[in-house]
Amino acid sequence: MGQNQRMRAFLRFLRSAPALVMAVCGAAPATPGPNILLVFVDDMGWGDFSCFGNRRTTTEHIDRLAAEGLRFEQFYVNSPICSPSRAAISTGQYPQRWRINSYLDNRRRNDDRGVAQWLDPQAPMLARILHEAGYATGHFGKWHLGGQRDVGEAPLITEYGFDESLTNFEGLGPRVLPLCDAHDGNPPRPHALGSDKLGRGPVQWQDRSQVTASFVTAALDFIRRAEAADRPFYVNVWPDDVHSPFFPPAARRGDGAKRSLYQGVLDTMDEQLGVLFDYIRQRDKLRENTLILVCSDNGPEKGAGSAGPFRGCKTMLYEGGVRSPLVVWGPAWISGERAGQVNRQSFFAAIDLVPSLLALVGLATPHGISFDGEALPEVLLGRSADSRKAPLYFRRPPDRDTFYGIDNLPDLAVRQGRWKLLCEYDGANAELYDLEADPSETHNVSGENPDVVNRLQTRLIAWHRGLPPDNGATFGKN
Repeated sequence: MGQNQRMRAFLRFLRSAPALVMAVCGAAPATPGPNILLVFVDDMGWGDFSCFGNRRTTTEHIDRLAAEGLRFEQFYVNSPICSPSRAAISTGQYPQRWRINSYLDNRRRNDDRGVAQWLDPQAPMLARILHEAGYATGHFGKWHLGGQRDVGEAPLITEYGFDESLTNFEGLGPRVLPLCDAHDGNPPRPHALGSDKLGRGPVQWQDRSQVTASFVTAALDFIRRAEAADRPFYVNVWPDDVHSPFFPPAARRGDGAKRSLYQGVLDTMDEQLGVLFDYIRQRDKLRENTLILVCSDNGPEKGAGSAGPFRGCKTMLYEGGVRSPLVVWGPAWISGERAGQVNRQSFFAAIDLVPSLLALVGLATPHGISFDGEALPEVLLGRSADSRKAPLYFRRPPDRDTFYGIDNLPDLAVRQGRWKLLCEYDGANAELYDLEADPSETHNVSGENPDVVNRLQTRLIAWHRGLPPDNGATFGKN
C-alpha cells in the first residue's frame, strides 16, 4: 500500500470514530459562528514570516493572509517554551496555575522540576466551551500537554473538548510519527521518542517533511464534514516541523547549515498550510464566516529562526523569547481600509485570545471560570488600538539553563504599558526597559526610574508567590 493510500485509510479510521458522529450530527449550535482556525507554529521567531521582515524566505501564503487581514507587532505568548505557551492559549489562564511550568518531558524529569505530567482536564478550555455551544472541534498537530515519552496514561486530546484529533509524538490518540533523514540514499530514521510504544491510538508513519501536510489533510477532511453538516467549527492546526531537528525536502536543504535547513522547513510549512488557506478563501460560505489566526508558541531556537530586532530567543524572558508575530484574517470583519493594516500599538497576549474569541462568537464566560486574559474583540478585528489593562506576567521555565548553558538570566518579568521589568525570584538584579523608546531592551533604565521599579517589582513578586511553585522557583535568590 502506497503512502497516499495509507493516509486515506488512516483518515477513514478517524471518520469512523464515535466522537466524529457527535461532531457532525450533534445538536444545532447555540451560536451561528464564526468558524475559527488557529494555526500555532512551533519555535518560530517574530521575524520569520516575510511580512515581518524575513528576507531569506518568502512565506507567500501567510503574507497573503496579512495583506487581506491584519498584522500585530506587540502580541505576546505567555511562556518562552512550548507546553506552558500551549496551555495558556488553550485556557486563557497563566499556565503556572496548572503546574505547566516548562515543556512536558518524561515522568521523572517532570517530577524533578515540579511540572505536572499533563494538563488537568478540569482546566477551562476554549475548545470545550465552543463544543458545548455546538461547534465541531478538532485538533491537528502538536499537542504537548500530556501523553509523551513514558507518560502513557495521560488523558486523550478528545477529553479536553475536541471531537477529533491527530497529533505527533507528544500526545495520545491517532498520531503521525516522522521518518527523518530519508535523502541522499539514507534509510529513514523513526523519530518517536517512545510514542510508538505507548498505544492509545493508531500510528501512521510519514516522511518528516510531509507531517504538516498530513495535519492539513486531516483538518480539511474535518472541515468539509462540518461544512456539509452546517456546523460551525473550531480547528487547531499546530505544525511542529519548524522545531529542530530540521528535515526539509531535499530541494530545500540549501547548504545544509542549520539556518538554511530552518528556512527550508519554514518555506515548506507555508506551502502546505496554503492548501488549507486556499480552500477556505475559495469557498464563499467559509470565506465570509471564518477567522484565521496565525502565531508562534515562543521565540526561535538559537541559531535557527529570527527574533527580528528583539533581544533573546526561546527559553528567555526578553522580547525575543515571548513576543510573537500574529496575523488575523477574516474578510467579513476585516475589509476596506482596514485590510492589510499593521497594528503597532496594541499590547496583548495569548491568554487574551480565549475571552476575545468567545466575545466574537457571542458567548459569555461560563459560570465559575475566571480568565487571566481580557476580552479585546475590537482589537482583533482592527476596530480599536486598545491594549490589555492588567499587567502581563512571566515566569521562566525552571530548567532554562540546560538549553543554551547561559546563566544569570532573569527569572520573572512583567510588562505594563510602556514598561517592562525583569528580575530574580526575590526581586534582585532588576532590569527596566522603556519598550516604546527601546524595544530591543538595550538600555536598562532602572536607576533613573526607582518608583516604576518598586511598583512593578511589588506586583510581580506578589503574582509569583500566589502561584504553585515549581522546583526551580524558590522564593529567595536562585
